[in-house]
Amino acid sequence: MKLENLTPAKGSVKNAKKRLGRGQGSGKGGTATRGTKGAQARAGYEHKIGFEGGQMPIQRRLPKFGFTNPTRIEYTAVNVSTINAIAEASKAKEICVEDLKDAGLAGKTDLIKVLGNGEITVAVTVKADAFSKSAIAKIEAAGGKAVVNE
Repeated sequence: MKLENLTPAKGSVKNAKKRLGRGQGSGKGGTATRGTKGAQARAGYEHKIGFEGGQMPIQRRLPKFGFTNPTRIEYTAVNVSTINAIAEASKAKEICVEDLKDAGLAGKTDLIKVLGNGEITVAVTVKADAFSKSAIAKIEAAGGKAVVNE
């Protein structure tokens, strides 16, 4: 073994960065590996997001689709089982929208629709903005009433 034969372990030393544009003798002079002419050959070139070299970009080639109904009414869903729990806890005979909002089940401007998931055992009058058919059936079967707010 001689001093001049020593080399670093394979993979331990990264190659130095390519020195571009330092004359023809370097092999990377002239165009400095950028090709000839055009925006990409120039200094300071930055393309816009979605730019495809002048080809019509995909966001303009594909048509818009879908429809958003401007008159759609969105309700916050509250199940019959939740109303049963509130009625048992508060011992109230009537539960209105304000009670449900105070319980944190909806925001202050939300509309509430009662859905029929779960069981109700307490006879209670429920006032809400909308009811499903199964919710009305379960509330009335328990001896209560479903009243729609105007």
